Formats: sequence, C-alpha cells, structure tokens
Amino acid sequence: MEQARSFDRIAGLYRQARRGYPAALYDDLAELAGLGPDCRVLEVGCGTGQATVDLAARALSVLAVDPGGQLIAEAQAQTQGIANIDYRVFRFEDLAAAKGGFDLVASAQAWHWVDPAIGLPKAAEALRPGGSFAVFGHVPMTLPEPFNSAFRPIVDHYWPGVWGAPPSQAAYLPTGPFAGRIHDSGLFGPVTHRAYAWTWNLDPDLFGRYMRTDSSYHGLEETRRFAMFDAMAQAIADHGGVLHAPWETHLYIARKP
Repeated sequence: MEQARSFDRIAGLYRQARRGYPAALYDDLAELAGLGPDCRVLEVGCGTGQATVDLAARALSVLAVDPGGQLIAEAQAQTQGIANIDYRVFRFEDLAAAKGGFDLVASAQAWHWVDPAIGLPKAAEALRPGGSFAVFGHVPMTLPEPFNSAFRPIVDHYWPGVWGAPPSQAAYLPTGPFAGRIHDSGLFGPVTHRAYAWTWNLDPDLFGRYMRTDSSYHGLEETRRFAMFDAMAQAIADHGGVLHAPWETHLYIARKP
C-alpha cells in the first residue's frame, strides 16, 4: 500500500509520463462489455485519468474513484468541462456504491492494488445483472538490443540481483492471476481476453520521467534509484537517442449473470 500511496506524491509526473490505452481496446469494450451512450461506468483506480476521458467519451456517465487526492486533482484539471465524470477520493474497498447501479466496472492498471477478497464481490454487487467487469493494463516486453545489454550492468551496479525479475505489470499477462480469480469467484461468466501490441518511443527525458512512476523500483532507496534511472537514460542518449520499447496491453472481460 505504501507503493500505491507513492503515486499520489508524484501525481503531476504520473499524468505527464503515463500512456493512455489503445483505441482498439475501447472498441472491444463496446462490443464485448456494452460500453456505449447508455452505459453507466464505475472506474476503479482512475489515477490521473489515462482511461477516464476515453471511457467518458463513449459512456453515459463515469464514477471515477481513486484513494489519491492529488491524482484526482490532476485528473479533474485535465477534464474540466467534461460533465459526465464524477470523481471521488476513495479506496474502492470503502466505496458505498449503489447496488446494481452500473453497467460496467472497469479498472485500468489499478486492479492489482485492490484487496482480492473484497474487490470481485464488490464489483459484482455494483453491477446490474448482465453488466460487465473489465480489467486492463500495460506490460513492458523484453527490451531490444543494444538496450537490453546496456541496461543490465547499470541495474546490476545499483541493485544487484533484480535484473530479469518479472516487472510488477506482469500481473496483467495471461499467466497472471486476474482471469483465474474472476473465474474462480463464481460471480461472473466466462472470461474473454484480448491483447494489443504497441511500441513506445522513449527519449532519455521521457524514459526518466516514466521510470520515476514505476513502482517496480520503489524497493530501492530513492537516491540510488534516481541515479540508476539517470544512467539508463544516458545509455539511451549514447545509443541513438530513442528506445523503441515493445509493450503489450491486456484486457479481461466477464459478465455478471
């Protein structure tokens, strides 16, 4: 939870550095989960609004909740004038949502912070019969050369023993827990999975800003962590100035019977 709270302390940086989600994902939400003009959405862990704006553009209304007050403030600043978004500073686990009040409960890159013993029953309770639950998130893939080889000695120097460990975002891969937990809960029908491959072109500055928002590295003391990020950013500058990083976004959808 301390890692989760750390996002609120860097809310402005988070808004600048984090990517939105592929347009094809929202098309699939429309087809598979009923996202459309009559859809009432409850968004869990909205952060600074990376998914909120796109959900609101397709939905009737969005109730966007997040425990981070500064994150919510950043989201509100970016979505002024969008009347169908209602922001609430709450942990989803503590939210008193209307039973059956939503057509879609969605969570973008935040469901791994939700208590699994509470999250799925609460999502099911918030949905109308036939409503949909959707979880999605970005996952970094193996770095291309020469960056994979250039980064390894840097990480080994600052944080020995962690190179090659799965990133925290790996939870969103098909090998992660989400599809199994949704199925095993008995609260939803079959789980549908979709994947979207894309490339993020990172210059040294954007890379450094993004890394400062990645909770995978928060186990390392801040001074060493930032020095490691600066060295990695310099390696990008030394190898052409742009890292063409492969990423995947994974989506899981299931309907409430």
